[in-house]
Amino acid sequence: MTDGLTPEARSRLMSRIRGKDTKLEMLVRRLIWALGFRYRLHRKDLPGCPDVVFSSRKKAIFIHGCFWHRHEGCTANRIPKSNVEFWTDKLNKNHFRDVNSQLKLREMGWSVLVIWECETKDREALLDKVKTFLEV
Repeated sequence: MTDGLTPEARSRLMSRIRGKDTKLEMLVRRLIWALGFRYRLHRKDLPGCPDVVFSSRKKAIFIHGCFWHRHEGCTANRIPKSNVEFWTDKLNKNHFRDVNSQLKLREMGWSVLVIWECETKDREALLDKVKTFLEV
């Protein structure tokens, strides 16, 4: 099946996908704020520019969409049927970049937590995961 949109329409649609302040990110940030933790956002001086940073604790949180960041074992981790070569390359590069960023942060002595889009469906489990990460 081919793409039903013109290249211009597809480009316009894709350009509207945000990298910051997504619904997912806002949900997690509100949860962290409600727990009483204060944080910084998108520290560009750290590898991978983590979404949420606790500098004094040396802890960083990445909030990833399952599709864009290739969440293994998740049903959203799939390659679109059109333009397979492009999407495979793009999504694999995203995944490789994520792994390298997390490795570099850990080598710098930082603790890293990845919160996946599918994990936000269960608020209690998400709350426990964040509390455990921040209080240890």
